[in-house]
Amino acid sequence: MAENMTSHNAQLALQFGLRPSLDGEDFLVAPNNSEAVAWLDRWPDGWPGPALAVVGPPGSGKTHLAHVFAARADARIIDPALLPSIDPVSLFEEHAACVIEDVDVALTDGADQTMLFHIFNAAKEAGGHILFTARTAPMRWTVSLADLRSRLGTVPVVIIDPPDDAVMQALLVKQFADRQLKVDPDVVSYMLSRMERSFEAVRKMVADLDAAALAERRNITIPLVRDILLRTADEEDEAKGSGRE
Repeated sequence: MAENMTSHNAQLALQFGLRPSLDGEDFLVAPNNSEAVAWLDRWPDGWPGPALAVVGPPGSGKTHLAHVFAARADARIIDPALLPSIDPVSLFEEHAACVIEDVDVALTDGADQTMLFHIFNAAKEAGGHILFTARTAPMRWTVSLADLRSRLGTVPVVIIDPPDDAVMQALLVKQFADRQLKVDPDVVSYMLSRMERSFEAVRKMVADLDAAALAERRNITIPLVRDILLRTADEEDEAKGSGRE
């Protein structure tokens, strides 16, 4: 059964494109993110302007993709909270691009709109580029600075959808294979019907299963998956309870 599962894993993984990322982790190219990957592949000459916004829900893989891009482009990753400390001119003298993540959340929390405007202008003047990630498109961001809103209105938007069952299955198979773990197909099917649909959930679940199997000297079976799912639910309930306090 283990050998059959290994063969099944290899066949399933080949249904999608595996891109070696420069941060040491393969990125799975699938229908939900292929348009975003194509845009990043066209960088720098294929971008019509100085910026691109990659938009998708939490856990859709925006951060992973942004970090792959940053490694490839030698882009500086900027924490929006640190925008006031940035020198826009030096930024694009030292880097061809930068990445600013979760911009919509940061702007809602009061991120420096003026500095973001200056960075946008500096990128345009220097021929540099900005990759934004966000949950919503730029025209829905909380922006009161008219000039910045005007700039953001020109930014192309590419959407990453949540992973569907086929992508989730391929992600699970890949994560298990990366850890050299052999898991029966019925275990993967059981996980698919009960897990949160996100890249981060897959990574965390497989890591937790690997750790539990090693610590408890158990095979990765449906009972172990059930135990980990219950533990995760309890941890989430406890965290929500702490937040209410």
